[in-house]
Amino acid sequence: MRNRHRQHTPAAAAVRGAVAAMSMSGMRELTVRAGLVEATPPEMISDEHAPEAVRRLPRRGRDVLVVLAHWAYGATGGVVFDRLPARIRDRLWAGPAYGVLLWLGFEFVVVPVGGLRFRQAAAVGQRLAFAADHLLYGAVLQGGLRGVSRR
Repeated sequence: MRNRHRQHTPAAAAVRGAVAAMSMSGMRELTVRAGLVEATPPEMISDEHAPEAVRRLPRRGRDVLVVLAHWAYGATGGVVFDRLPARIRDRLWAGPAYGVLLWLGFEFVVVPVGGLRFRQAAAVGQRLAFAADHLLYGAVLQGGLRGVSRR
């Protein structure tokens, strides 16, 4: 039986975080195609603040870099989550709450500090879509409902 309190290696935690970010990418594809989301946070950052060399790339190349950067950010988030104390990490709500906290960090730290136009233009539906995909990120990051207590 797996010890639920055990931390993973940083590489394993990074893979779990990257896979969780990939899950978010799938949900984002759905919300963009459904018209709920105009631009994702990584796209906004790259469109407004990417170095000139990145902005000169063809759109397809920029899109690939944005996705890879998002997966790398997700991988880093996986390592950070895995380093939380087991008494927090093992709670049923910990992964989804962690995902939402990352989103709120974007909303209330990255957007104002980076001067992104997102805050003024984002519709309620878009914010709900971002909250939902971050809940998904956290749930996948935590490994679904396996090995967590219901406390």
